[in-house]
Amino acid sequence: MDKDTNMNTNLRLSCIAAVLLTLGAAPAWAQASAPHGGMDMPSAAGAQDMSPASAAMPGMSGMGGMSHGEAAGSAMPMAPMQGGSAPPGARDPNAYSGGYTLGSGPYTLAGVQPPRLADEHSFGTLLIDRLERVYTRDGNATAYDAQAWFGRDQNKLVLKAEGDAARGRLQGARTELLWGHAAATFWDTQLGLRYDSGAGPDRKWLAFGVQGIAPYWFDIEATGYLGDQGRSALRLAASYDVLLTQKLIAQPRIDANVYGKSDPARDIGSGLSNLTAGLRLRYEFTRQFAPYVGVEWAGKFGQTADLARAAGERPRQTRLVAGVRLWF
Repeated sequence: MDKDTNMNTNLRLSCIAAVLLTLGAAPAWAQASAPHGGMDMPSAAGAQDMSPASAAMPGMSGMGGMSHGEAAGSAMPMAPMQGGSAPPGARDPNAYSGGYTLGSGPYTLAGVQPPRLADEHSFGTLLIDRLERVYTRDGNATAYDAQAWFGRDQNKLVLKAEGDAARGRLQGARTELLWGHAAATFWDTQLGLRYDSGAGPDRKWLAFGVQGIAPYWFDIEATGYLGDQGRSALRLAASYDVLLTQKLIAQPRIDANVYGKSDPARDIGSGLSNLTAGLRLRYEFTRQFAPYVGVEWAGKFGQTADLARAAGERPRQTRLVAGVRLWF
């Protein structure tokens, strides 16, 4: 009985061992039958369609002793990575328009110029910075200060005009015709002529100076003048816009004139002739239309003050102004 039991036990162990060996050998057989870790081999029909070069691949198994240098020498030559000629069938990128060119063709509008760069356009503007009524103890007057220009970013023609009239007569006027040239960012150099008219004899000057925007957005003008008979002059002007709101703007402004030689016929003395400082408050209904009110102080100095006293005028006075600023 014990002998039969031992035989049955051994038989069972042998069967279990055989099953385990079979299960362990199955993955190894599957890996050996699928080269390169699971890549599918072509079917028989696909193998018949392979090119001779592809069919010859199995024969390379006998070339195990070939070095990498020999393999590289026998490999297909590689095309250069950069440069070279375009393929024969490549399309010309300049032929996409179908024969149409800029400024010609059936879609071109008659009389319309082709697009131009920004610095090829001409622009023009007219700014009447001050057109105002001036109220003083000695009487009232009308004053104006305007500037116009036309041209391009680099070069433009500039016209400046400033003056005042009282009792129906032009008291004094300064007109300048200048060539403006962009010399730096926000700055133009100016060269041209100045013509003075009004009370007294007319005067002609050669004008040269700069105009632009200084740091912190100060508008600056500095112009020198040379006239006949050794006359010389210097004019300085500065202003700044303080935005109280987007439409309500306060503008302090200062002007000064210096002359190198006295000109009694025009009530001008040498040295610092006059200085004006004022504050104007304007409301911009639009940028093109802005009425304002303000106050300014005007003073004459040195020989110019003496000439004013001799004519019965006040060398210092405070003025109230009301006017409009226009921009076209």
